[in-house]
Amino acid sequence: MPQDQEPGELGRVIASYGRHVVVETAAQGSIPCTLAARRLQVVCGDEVRWKLSDTAGRGIVVDQLPRRSTLSRLNTTGQSEAVVANVSQLVVVFAPEPVPDFFIIDRYVAAAELHALKAVVVLNKQELTADSDACQAELSVYARIGYPVATCSANTGAGIAELRSSLRSEVSVLLGQSGVGKSTLANCLLPGLEAQTAALSRSTLEGQHVTSVSTLHHLPGGGDLIDSPGVRDYAPDVELLADAAHAFREFAAPAAHCRFQDCRHLREPDCAVRSAVETGAITARRYESYRRLLRLQSRLRESRPRRARK
Repeated sequence: MPQDQEPGELGRVIASYGRHVVVETAAQGSIPCTLAARRLQVVCGDEVRWKLSDTAGRGIVVDQLPRRSTLSRLNTTGQSEAVVANVSQLVVVFAPEPVPDFFIIDRYVAAAELHALKAVVVLNKQELTADSDACQAELSVYARIGYPVATCSANTGAGIAELRSSLRSEVSVLLGQSGVGKSTLANCLLPGLEAQTAALSRSTLEGQHVTSVSTLHHLPGGGDLIDSPGVRDYAPDVELLADAAHAFREFAAPAAHCRFQDCRHLREPDCAVRSAVETGAITARRYESYRRLLRLQSRLRESRPRRARK
């Protein structure tokens, strides 16, 4: 930053839409801002420095502070891009309807492992009977390998108090497929959320579709919650393909007994991870998730521009 430029005040981005963001400040509330430079790649949760740019109460973000954590993904060109910043916990939501894609759920859980974040797996719409046994069985898989799980209904309110308690003292982000009820859950956890979101759209994002923007809200009982858009697919950013196995925590113990230290758990002889799959200690579906993640990462990285691959 040039020495003759004022450093600006500290704030936190609570909504981001391209070059337009909303910055929460200690003294002046929420300020609509634009980004001062293209080098600034700001997402919801980022801590920034900003200053007022006009008499209408709008500001400009002049600098971005180092992130404590980043949830990122690989885009369709194989490039890494940040989704949200400075979160401590992923809340991964699925439901009996729409048909759950557990491979996407596994990728979110894998991202939590890769980014050293907590993860909670939530079954919403518990009142639905379609495929409820299959959903409960899959939920028990995550519980068995050590992830906190919750069952709730945003429609009836069942289990909401228990879910809320798991969000206290955390900066959590709601994730999951479109249609699993994340927005309804957010409305249960955050009274008056719809009015807040409408006001944000009118006064700060100039009518942008806020439902397609990640927004941060303060929970009444403590903690913060980022409501993110639904997705059709998600690819975590695995820096090295060899790191993919570390994203599946149940692989760690058997992997210590593989013949080769650099075993990828695919076709290598005397692979203890594959043996654990055969005995049922690791579920076949979780192992298939690992294989699919490897293939997805390889395909996306091959789609990178040649210069970026080098």
